[in-house]
Amino acid sequence: MANKPYYLTLLFTVWLCGCTLLSAQEIPVQETPTISAEEEEVPVVQDSIIIPVKPALDEINERAQDTTDTDTIKINNELLTDIVEYYGEDYVFIDRKTNRVYMYNKAYVVYGDVRIDAGEIILDYNKNEVYAKGIDSAGTYAQRPIFKQGTNTVEPDSIRYNTDSKKALVYNSRGEETGFRYIAETTKKENDSVVFLSRVKFTTSQNIDNPEYYFYTRRAKFVPKKKIVTGLTNMYIADVPTPIGLPFAYFPMTNDRTSGFILPTIGDDNDRGFFFQNTGYYLALSDYFDLTLLGDYYTNGSYGLRAESAYTVRYKFRGNLNIRYENLLNEERGFPNFSQSTQYNIQWNHSQDQKSSPTSRFNASVNFGSSQFFQQSINQVNNASQLVNNLSSSISYNKTFEGEPQTNVSVALNLNQNTQTQSINLNLPNINANVGRVFPFAPKTGTKKGIIDNINFQYDVTAQNRINTTDSLFFKSEMFDDALIGMQHRIPISTNFKVFEYLSASANTTFTETWTLTTFDQRFDTELNEGAGGAVIDTISGFDSFRTYNFSTSLGTTIYGTFNLGDDKKIQKIRHVIRPSLSYNINPGFDQYWDEYTIPPAETADPEINAEIVEYSRFTNTLNGAPNRTYSSSIGIGLSNNFEAKVRDRDTTATEPKKVILLNNLNFGTSYNLAGDSLNWSPVSVRGAIPIVERLEFNFNGTLDPYALDNNNQRIDVFNIDNGGSLFRLTQGNISLNYSFSSIDFAANNNSGDENSDSQTFRNGGRQDDLFGDSGNFQGDIYSDDDEVDTVTNADWYNYSLPWDFRLAYTMTYSNQRRENEVSSQSLMFSSNVELSPRWQVGLSSGYDFKNRGVTLTQLRFQRDLESWKMSFNWTPIGAVNTAWYFYIGIKSSVLSDIKYDKRRLPDQGL
Repeated sequence: MANKPYYLTLLFTVWLCGCTLLSAQEIPVQETPTISAEEEEVPVVQDSIIIPVKPALDEINERAQDTTDTDTIKINNELLTDIVEYYGEDYVFIDRKTNRVYMYNKAYVVYGDVRIDAGEIILDYNKNEVYAKGIDSAGTYAQRPIFKQGTNTVEPDSIRYNTDSKKALVYNSRGEETGFRYIAETTKKENDSVVFLSRVKFTTSQNIDNPEYYFYTRRAKFVPKKKIVTGLTNMYIADVPTPIGLPFAYFPMTNDRTSGFILPTIGDDNDRGFFFQNTGYYLALSDYFDLTLLGDYYTNGSYGLRAESAYTVRYKFRGNLNIRYENLLNEERGFPNFSQSTQYNIQWNHSQDQKSSPTSRFNASVNFGSSQFFQQSINQVNNASQLVNNLSSSISYNKTFEGEPQTNVSVALNLNQNTQTQSINLNLPNINANVGRVFPFAPKTGTKKGIIDNINFQYDVTAQNRINTTDSLFFKSEMFDDALIGMQHRIPISTNFKVFEYLSASANTTFTETWTLTTFDQRFDTELNEGAGGAVIDTISGFDSFRTYNFSTSLGTTIYGTFNLGDDKKIQKIRHVIRPSLSYNINPGFDQYWDEYTIPPAETADPEINAEIVEYSRFTNTLNGAPNRTYSSSIGIGLSNNFEAKVRDRDTTATEPKKVILLNNLNFGTSYNLAGDSLNWSPVSVRGAIPIVERLEFNFNGTLDPYALDNNNQRIDVFNIDNGGSLFRLTQGNISLNYSFSSIDFAANNNSGDENSDSQTFRNGGRQDDLFGDSGNFQGDIYSDDDEVDTVTNADWYNYSLPWDFRLAYTMTYSNQRRENEVSSQSLMFSSNVELSPRWQVGLSSGYDFKNRGVTLTQLRFQRDLESWKMSFNWTPIGAVNTAWYFYIGIKSSVLSDIKYDKRRLPDQGL
């Protein structure tokens, strides 16, 4: 019981009050009277020493009742303003003569927000001081003091702390603040906000006693959670001083984001001279969003500007916005090879938390800019982004109105950009509203059965304003010259039912009404082209509309076939699943929306040549196009196949056979045009997949044409087999293989990870994997965007072998539409990463183009974990557009991220 803190607290508080009254009245300390065992007391047993408590209480009460003493003597202020808790595992000894308390082994003292743990602690109430130090355990200095005040922690060799002034003197103190670790020979704590350090080392290394690097200064001022200001500071690497030094240094120490300058990367370029890259200012505007302003400058006048912002409101939304602009000058003004170009790129991603508003949602995914930005930008190292041919953007707002039926409304902006043709397709706005399915004949209770009960209809309306323009005309008034506006209403009606129990049938019809504000009339003008005449297209502004309808029905079933080969066989059963389907489609011709004009024969032409009649629709080239003029009626035939097998498991303890897929979704499809005069059969499409091993499938698809070709390589109404050929002609084919595996797949517990869907390359519109090289950021760091690259302190994950991963992709396309009989494209891509050691990683991404007989984009990656530092080298010796290399070494910690050295060879735009 003597070791419990609350008993000691009571004892110490009572004893302290007694000492205070005695010292105030200058009464000498008397010897402790003998106390019988029957008297009530709370003793503290310390190595056979019994310290009674009740006499002190009686003495205090007697003194307190002396009115003469209390009237004439001024009572001092209390020495302590808070409860003191203390503890010692071996003993707690209270010395009444010296007013000291001694605690030994795993001792601690708690006073307010201050806690001291140590091997030995001495409380001196004459000086109001606490002295703490470690103890000698078998020649080892153990149980070093640990001083905690609030969230600050210091681990010195010894410490003296004054409870009155709250000042402390610390020897060989160790501490950590916002990722910074330091050790100082002498530390003087003035108050809660100021600490002075002498002969101190600063580092971000995990090993504070033997750091791989540190900054050494003789004097420093430390303001917790704010800053460290030092005098002359030198950088040491492996205890060797370097010429890197500063007359004074300032280190921000805060857990919150803080505004400040961003140091530049300095280098030179053969075409643009010396440069400063990635310099600017970071603005911590609030807890919800920030802003980074960056710039590049080259001595030939080229410059680049960037603004990056990230924002988040918990449980509501989050996103980021990046705007980049570059004004590039090649060579010097006045030289024959001088050229100037401007490039820009805008990326915005916004996502809303579903919990914030279940019935409405706002999302944005924008990636838009100059078509040649990723090819010509001189401050980005994402080689894979140079291969992106299409950029897409979407901003949408969706609102759901609950009820029966449910109604959904969406307003969106959609933009598609082809970086090769520099064409832009913009839908602004794109409005869509639809009403959920309504079953007018369904029973109020029970399930729907039969053709009548399952009749349902919907309503859907879409309105668009489409703008087709080019990169050079974007943001100019000319982009609106050919804008198309239209609206389309659709009412689909459908039902489904069973036929003879085993056949599933469905019937569908759709009524569509299309509105447009612009139509195009055509006529022939004989006065054009110096009397030769020509067609004239007149744009007519005003409301116009047309209505169409169609009908379709389908019939399908599922057939199962099982072949039992015997339980004693390795392959015990084979199951064949067949899903045949038959469909009928009819589309009436709407020739009432079609007109014609006559082209008269030329005066010099043969008199037997009649005038040419040209048919057209005024709705041609409108937003939704013209209605069908030709009546069509066709029958569709489809066949889907799946082959599965049950094989004996290699694991002799398994009680059930293993299921294996032999052929997955072998599909055939074709159609026959009942209303056609010739070439009624459409080509047969074939597609399927053959699983080879786990996560490896052989995918294939092709087109088989039953008709032959004439001497001009045109399709004729003669079957190929009747023309001396085979039953079908293979006109198009494609095969592909994708396989990825790693050393984890051969380990006992396989926990394969997902692809990085948030990489910079993926946000730029490229692939998620690293087949075209690993992604990097604008600071040149080839580590992943979210990877902090923690220091490796445990090699258990090393699996006693070399961790590695390998990814392979093969594709081949065959073309034979007009007897080309050629492989139009064939390539093999691969990437691999190998952990040579727990701190060394190398990677390679490359491939071979069999069609062009050349190596595709190749990237070599080297990464080294240097504990507190990281080093990387990224080399692209063969690039689709350019080649480059980049070297980087720097401190991992974000506090000292500006201490780095990087060197890059900028892409050679001429290659």
